[in-house]
Amino acid sequence: MEDVLALVEARLRTALGEPDARAAVTFLGTDRIEVLRFHDRGGDGDIARYATLGMSAHPMTDPTAALADPVKGPRAELVLSVRAGLADTDKVLRPLAVLAASPQVEGVVVAPGASLDVGGPLWPDAPFSSVLVAEPGGLVEDLELDGPMDPVRFLPLLPMTSNEAAWKRVHGAQELQERWLTHGTDLRDPLRRSVTLD
Repeated sequence: MEDVLALVEARLRTALGEPDARAAVTFLGTDRIEVLRFHDRGGDGDIARYATLGMSAHPMTDPTAALADPVKGPRAELVLSVRAGLADTDKVLRPLAVLAASPQVEGVVVAPGASLDVGGPLWPDAPFSSVLVAEPGGLVEDLELDGPMDPVRFLPLLPMTSNEAAWKRVHGAQELQERWLTHGTDLRDPLRRSVTLD
């Protein structure tokens, strides 16, 4: 487990640079989940990226499986990117850790297209309480592990307003993403309003 997490952290540092903050959360009956914060001060302005570390220590198991395989199965970490300095987004650390612990706590398999709800604002006064899990491979490349272990996938999280989450349940993730694209929605804006859904 420690070896996997060391490799995961090395991959995050290679892709995102040195973290400038980290916090650890432990929930009853689960392993520790860390959240690392990286700052990207590139051409897109000041972007804060939050990445979980610990979710990939164990493979996610289908809740209908009779036995959990300790080696084989999908592994993932979560990555959230938001514009820095516009909202108190550092308070997202605990909600992110809750989402990262959900495979251990609830026996869910987190995969692209899924909606994850934290039951409250992602950060103080945030218009979002849920996220859409996007396709991996863009920001941080998959981390191949020795067989028979599955690779670790770094899943981007896209915050959704309650209206967007409800619309996505009816029309699907692809339709919502196309609507965001059509309207030029800045998904990293921590203060953005819901996209037009009529």
